[in-house]
Amino acid sequence: MDYKILATKYGTPLYIYDFDYIKSRYLALKNAFSARKSLVCFAVKANSNLSVLKFLANLGSGFDCVSIGEVRRALLAGANAYKIIFSGVGKKDEELKEALQNNILMINLESPAEMLRLENIAKELKKQARISIRVNPNVDAKTHPYISTGLNENKFGVEISEAKKMYLYAKKSEWLQPYGIHFHIGSQLTELAPIIEAANIVSNIMSELKALEIDIKFFDVGGGIGVIYENENEISLYDYAQGILGALKGQDVTVICEPGRFLTANAGVFLTKVLYQKLNSKKRFVIVDGAMNDLIRPSLYNAHHGISVVSKQNGEISNENSVQNLNEISKADVVGPICESSDFLAKNVDLPELKNGDLLLVKSAGAYGFSMSSNYNSRLRCAEVALENGTDRLIRRRESFEYLIALEREFI
Repeated sequence: MDYKILATKYGTPLYIYDFDYIKSRYLALKNAFSARKSLVCFAVKANSNLSVLKFLANLGSGFDCVSIGEVRRALLAGANAYKIIFSGVGKKDEELKEALQNNILMINLESPAEMLRLENIAKELKKQARISIRVNPNVDAKTHPYISTGLNENKFGVEISEAKKMYLYAKKSEWLQPYGIHFHIGSQLTELAPIIEAANIVSNIMSELKALEIDIKFFDVGGGIGVIYENENEISLYDYAQGILGALKGQDVTVICEPGRFLTANAGVFLTKVLYQKLNSKKRFVIVDGAMNDLIRPSLYNAHHGISVVSKQNGEISNENSVQNLNEISKADVVGPICESSDFLAKNVDLPELKNGDLLLVKSAGAYGFSMSSNYNSRLRCAEVALENGTDRLIRRRESFEYLIALEREFI
């Protein structure tokens, strides 16, 4: 792919997504569960672009949504309502009402208080609510603490004893229908053992519920399958699927998994242009037009994203970063224009001498990149481009200043 042409055509900074890669990842995960009933629900929070969602919906994907806005996006993109799950800790009454009215697959409950609110709303609408309960199995996911969600100290889910009480209550309720059971212990998981441990715990709970004539139809294992950003190991999809199916011990349920970054992280790159180099007595800085408002993961998590220089000769990525003589390669921080010391895309990365107009490619940026972007410093969010079957197309225009101030202008 000639990134130099894309930079000229669409400008920088720019997000670029390889839809063919997304398709291959989706099919690989779906096929791993081919022996059993399964539903792959893309975690919309990872990448909520409507064209991405439409592409996945056309493949048969379901969607895991954590706001009513994400539910609306999925429906607008053509998703089957019966393949949409509404999750999240803090759902408002009006959000629960709208989800019920849209007849989505199920609402994933996070607390007894939320269950009682949903029951009241369902009663008002005279519409039974299909529910799942997020069980916290208290399993250490062995990931970054900001994306660990399966321990009792985390805000997500309910403890096992509380979950059982909630299911018993729902069974007796005229307006609640127990439909699924759910767990999600964290994101960017690179070890299989914690996932299988959690699956066994929750499968045993499901077996106990079925003995009480609570008919669970969906076993939702959440998402979190890790990807390679630097030198991580990816979990074998075969071992992942077999481990989960083994934990079910023959129970007749549909397995749901909710991948986000697994499908899109390494499908996406972030293209940014060099503005200047800056040297002081201790540091070299490469200042680019992309910033933490565009890609916050390095600042927020100290996350690693590989950086490559786009070759001047043919627009391809040069493994040797041969913009200048290789002897001139040195350590540099790649930083943006935002007025914060935390505004960086990479630190202490080996780069050749660079000048205004050179292009850098930030890798593995297709998940939690644009979806976490902001207008901090009144910066305009960048454009997004899709690559499919060798062609490129715009899937989100670059924002304008008029768009940025549209909701404020009438009040001055």
